[in-house]
Amino acid sequence: MNKPLLPDQIRSLTPLNALSPRQLQSLRDQLIPRPLLANQWLFDGEIELGSSYFLLTGSLSMQGADGVAWRMFAGSPESCHVFSAGSRLIQVQALEDSSVLVVDSALLDRSLAWHQSHSDLLLQLATTGELTEWLEELLENPLFAKVPAENVRSMLGKLEAIELPAGHVLLHEGDAGDCCYFLKSGCAEVMIGFDSDEQVVAELGVGACVGEEALLTESPRNATVTLLEESCVLRLARQDFIALLKAPVVAELGLAQANELVAQGAQWLDVRLLDEYQRGHALQALNMPLHLLRLKARLLKQDRVYLCYCDSGKRSASAVFLLTQLGFTAYPLRDGLDALSAEEYAALLCEQGSGYLARSGGRTERSG
Repeated sequence: MNKPLLPDQIRSLTPLNALSPRQLQSLRDQLIPRPLLANQWLFDGEIELGSSYFLLTGSLSMQGADGVAWRMFAGSPESCHVFSAGSRLIQVQALEDSSVLVVDSALLDRSLAWHQSHSDLLLQLATTGELTEWLEELLENPLFAKVPAENVRSMLGKLEAIELPAGHVLLHEGDAGDCCYFLKSGCAEVMIGFDSDEQVVAELGVGACVGEEALLTESPRNATVTLLEESCVLRLARQDFIALLKAPVVAELGLAQANELVAQGAQWLDVRLLDEYQRGHALQALNMPLHLLRLKARLLKQDRVYLCYCDSGKRSASAVFLLTQLGFTAYPLRDGLDALSAEEYAALLCEQGSGYLARSGGRTERSG
């Protein structure tokens, strides 16, 4: 049975190499090489949507919707980047015995957007001596997968830390829900039923969210939660919990609308990783990866419109929300680069190399 790739083997695969060790561990079951025999199709005509691929060994024959064919060889710069089926790539066949990595596209994109959105926040907390393990665990809960980083920042200022002894009953089954708790330290058990029908159904550790279901459904508590050891819990009031989950309204633009704004002086902002940007980017686009955007935003001009793009649109939506909070006017490209036709994609990402840099005062200059 094949084993998952080791961290050293992932280091050259973009954008997998941008994920944290914790996130790679969550993808462990998908990081197992898949063998391809010579002449075997990876996909052909009936496109296998929802998967992202990396070539690990061997070579592949690739064909686009326009009929143009090319080859990819393991170890080449191209093989270090993800590829997927779509309007720009419709057929992939092994030229020899090969192996590929197949990762769920939505999970990869969600992990990448999460990591880049929250990495600067976690780093900021860590540098002030704040323990962030509970927050990392919390944010990997599917419930919070789509919570914008700025909402999380706002939440942190509204949490009430409470030190409680072992044996304290945090929630009582049947009570009304007016708040939820995050377990910052310690552990707890979840019990349902009463008296002789009591049954322990779960044990919770650091980062667990307790009591959120009653807030989401506006129903009584469905379990009793008791602390098993001395713990620190963080209390969040119901109205603040609802505000935390509220996604921002972001106005998206199609490519034609974006191009019209560029003609009027708007600036493309590529929020992907540097390696992704260097393979191809929009004409005179600035590269400001999402995880560095808060730091670099001071170099942007408040009176200029910025058009953000990434592969799926998730990272650019987060970037626009952040920029809007900082007082800038920004829009994301609707559904990202993945939604573009082959012709639109080639026309937009027409430059390669290191590109452009933003300088103080809003100046833009060629970096290479």
